[in-house]
Amino acid sequence: MAITKGTEIGAIEVVGKYKAIQVRTDTVIKEDDKVLSRTYHRHVIHPDISADDLAKENAEVQKVANSGVWTQEVKDSWASHLADLKSR
Repeated sequence: MAITKGTEIGAIEVVGKYKAIQVRTDTVIKEDDKVLSRTYHRHVIHPDISADDLAKENAEVQKVANSGVWTQEVKDSWASHLADLKSR
């Protein structure tokens, strides 16, 4: 009876006007190959993520981020949105 704990990408979704990438990471505990427990963690990546931080993401997430979903128009719109929030 081997108990293992691992993580896997459960979902990657591109949502909203600014094409935010939502990532769900599943933590799975198994005994032999039977799942005993599964918990979820979500985080969101926005178009202004640094190249260094993006490099720390899972390869699947990087592929989505680099697929062209974040056009220059989307990046500019996101930057404008952040500037508007800061000026309030």
